[in-house]
Amino acid sequence: MRYICIHGHFYQPARENPWSGDVAREDSALPYHDWNERVTAECYAPNARARLMGPGASVVAEVNNYERLSFDFGPTLLGWMERHAPDTYRAVLAADRVGQAHFSGHGQAIAQMYNHTIAPLDSDRDRRTQAVWGIRDFEYRFGRKPEGIWLAETAVDYKTLEILAGLGIRFTILSPHQARAVRLLAHSRWQHVDASSLDSGLPYLVRLESGSSICVFFYDAAVARDVAFGGLLKDGRVLADRLVAESRTHASEPRLLLVATDGETYGHHHKFGEMALAACFSKLGSSGVPLTVPAEFLDFCPPRHEVLISENTSWSCPHGVERWRKDCGCSTGGHPNWNQAWRAPLREAMEMLRDRLAEVYECEAGRFFFDPWQARDDYIEVLLDRSRLECFLTNHVRGDGSHFPAVGLLEMQRFMMLALSSDGWFFDDLSELTAIQVIRCACRAIELCRQLCGLDLEPEYLHILGQARSNISEFGTGADIYRRFATRPRT
Repeated sequence: MRYICIHGHFYQPARENPWSGDVAREDSALPYHDWNERVTAECYAPNARARLMGPGASVVAEVNNYERLSFDFGPTLLGWMERHAPDTYRAVLAADRVGQAHFSGHGQAIAQMYNHTIAPLDSDRDRRTQAVWGIRDFEYRFGRKPEGIWLAETAVDYKTLEILAGLGIRFTILSPHQARAVRLLAHSRWQHVDASSLDSGLPYLVRLESGSSICVFFYDAAVARDVAFGGLLKDGRVLADRLVAESRTHASEPRLLLVATDGETYGHHHKFGEMALAACFSKLGSSGVPLTVPAEFLDFCPPRHEVLISENTSWSCPHGVERWRKDCGCSTGGHPNWNQAWRAPLREAMEMLRDRLAEVYECEAGRFFFDPWQARDDYIEVLLDRSRLECFLTNHVRGDGSHFPAVGLLEMQRFMMLALSSDGWFFDDLSELTAIQVIRCACRAIELCRQLCGLDLEPEYLHILGQARSNISEFGTGADIYRRFATRPRT
């Protein structure tokens, strides 16, 4: 009646140059060319062939941890891996096929919103496109429909859950502090809960205004914290013992101990973490407590409770989603004297640009597409396979006119969504690589708008961005960073 699931959220931001499509050298990732390459070497590849140790420090086997790990991989990361780390990429996809045999036909992979934007801060159309693109990317790579989806930073609201349910998603995973109240399905009385009082061993139903519903799993925060930030990965056998101990229950219905962390925990954040994970899985195999994945557990234990969620919350900001729009006090902690006041004007500049470009797109794209927003949702098919362009244009474009402006408008929208990737706000300063990358994507969107429509939004954008100031005096304002790093390709 008790089960264990370890979930890894694997993600890297899109690092490609918006003009060339190449990833520039990132000196902070030395001795590797860039951070994608470094994290692949330290985490993604080792987990595909993790060494299982025996007596006398001997290697008794190499195992693919992904075969027993519940996981989601960012679409932008998988796209990079397909080109630059094909062996690891194939190992990830193959693991899902193997896992289906272990988990009653349910693969352990779930989808992810496309480029890791903070869903509650997205426009309604953007959050739908993010979901559609994430789902279709998953289908293209894994060859099946996803049953679950990971929300960037687990940032959630009811509008987002409505979209996911409408697209056929069965479940998502949240932090326990994101639950507000619970009740039995057949009862009307709500019981208020917090992170300490929520029973995270059960799946919960979220009823939505449309009449549809979606399931939510809550991970065990204490164990997840000790895996990610404590010493549990020093010895995989100790981790297995902790999981078995925490999963003990005398309840009459199944319970799931779900542990969710960044996947990079296993090898990148903690050296040899992939070996600890392999040892943990090996010991769990003889523990009598079976591994499962959320989709399979729903077969064992359909929800008997429902939950009210706390909207505009996330797993990495105790202030909700403020980390991505103001100086809420959250940072990586490496620079205690710095401030993040730059986050608010960066958000304001990006949202102004997003809204203005949406107006431009709807007006201009209406001249070419039967339905501009459906065309944008379906454009993921072209991004995944450029040979599908002609078919896409045949299905979506009116008449036999020039197709260049139509595709250009879609690219403008793509770069605008990339400019809203969460990493731009997450770290400590406006001069970080991730903040510069989102500014560069915004620059490319502005350039396309100017070329295609004759409208120059750069002055308005820079006026707002100029109010953001780096903690490092030599970088100046966001406008200075834009002019220095964003207006021409780097090689």
